[in-house]
This record gives sequence, C-alpha cells and structure tokens, in this order.
Amino acid sequence: MSVFEVIMLLCFGAAWPFSIARSLKSRSTGGKSLVFLLIVIAGYAAGIVHKALYSKDFVLWMYVFNMCMVATDAALWLRNRRLERSKLN
Repeated sequence: MSVFEVIMLLCFGAAWPFSIARSLKSRSTGGKSLVFLLIVIAGYAAGIVHKALYSKDFVLWMYVFNMCMVATDAALWLRNRRLERSKLN
C-alpha cells in the first residue's frame, strides 16, 4: 500500500458524490460524457485487478467504492439522456 495511492483515491472519490448530486438535480447530460465515465470505470477496474492479483490490501475496497460511484453517475447519465429524449417527443 502506498500513502500516495490512498490520497489519490480519496481525492478522486471526494469528487464523485458532487457529480452524482449534480446529475440527480439537473436531470441533464450537459457537461458530462458517457465515454469519459466509461474510461474512468475501466481505469478503476484495472486498479482492482492489479490489487486483487498483486497487492491485496484495504485499498482494493477504495477502488471498488470509487468505481461504484462512477457507475452510479454513468447510470444517471443514461437516465438523464432518456429523460432528455422523452422531452423532445
């Protein structure tokens, strides 16, 4: 475990609740990219695989928690996209 890895995950993890709250409140996809969210999920997945195979420690759960938050934001993006499209019809 690296203290710098923990700090990085804490900093990134602190941003996602704000992003999720914005997605819930705005009900809009404006300013967000599904591709970006999927790339971030892939990065967290790679971190999880690395931790599971080479360095099992509690930091693994930080990766999992952060990935779940990004997945939540991606699901909200999909919901908001559907809402935007239904308003057009």
